[in-house]
Amino acid sequence: MESALPGASVLYWVGAGTVAYLALRISYSLFTALRLWGVGNEAGVGPGLGEWAVVTGGTDGIGKSYAEELAKRGMKVVLISRSQDKLNQVSSEIKEKFKVETRTIAVDFTSEDIYDKIKTGLADLEIGVLVNNVGMAYEYPEYFLDLPDLDNTIKRLININVLSVCKMTRLVLPGMVERSKGVILNISSASGMLPVPLLTLYSATKAFVDFFSQCLHEEYKRKGIFVQSVLPYFVATKLSKIRKPTLDKPSSETFVKSAIRTVGLLSRTNGYLIHSLMGSIMSILPSSIYFKIIMGFNKSVRAQYLKKTKKN
Repeated sequence: MESALPGASVLYWVGAGTVAYLALRISYSLFTALRLWGVGNEAGVGPGLGEWAVVTGGTDGIGKSYAEELAKRGMKVVLISRSQDKLNQVSSEIKEKFKVETRTIAVDFTSEDIYDKIKTGLADLEIGVLVNNVGMAYEYPEYFLDLPDLDNTIKRLININVLSVCKMTRLVLPGMVERSKGVILNISSASGMLPVPLLTLYSATKAFVDFFSQCLHEEYKRKGIFVQSVLPYFVATKLSKIRKPTLDKPSSETFVKSAIRTVGLLSRTNGYLIHSLMGSIMSILPSSIYFKIIMGFNKSVRAQYLKKTKKN
């Protein structure tokens, strides 16, 4: 009986140490989040970086909210999206509300031959901020081989979520480097932080955006360029199919007002206090538990969607 005591003592201290480590890590994350979103970097983004901001996917959701926030700060805005009608509507709204100049470029990011047109539309503009926001997600969680129109879905997701980020950066970054200042905001996803089964292709493309952003920031930060990877959890937008904002699923306006305060402070951010806490918790879960939770959740969403469509 006595010989078992040293082993029990070791287990006790290992357990206590683990609990203390997790508590400290969560406390530090909470303190950092409160400091960032409580104070923020209000003067970090504005016309001082350059007259113009360019926003892809700028007619809805997070992209539109970034365009409005940048216009509110006095920047002229170029909106790039697929529908000219929507571009005209949002452009007029921003022009009327914030009294700034706007331009539009209508292109379909599923195509690869659009970038000469974009280059022409951006020629001679002093671009201080680029928001690579345009994105495409799954209609519902699904096994890779069972994705509808799989070959076309692969091409579309990669062209929109990956190629657009690289190509737009290629067009805008040289001018920023020449002036030794600029900000590039790449909208990734919490799905790019850790693998998300049943959203496999989407998760992988968003992981690319995150890695690309981190690498680019390290390459160009000494040249005056700040590159940020933005990794939100659910935001109430058309893309997420969430209509009513909640505390953990904020509106795009609430999310962007929070996220933009971290520019210049964090090169990698969840953008929103609650999302930051969620990210911290997910990152310390054992992988077996994490995958069990994610698979269970996505299987449930998949089943509900298929049941609903079958009824219809």
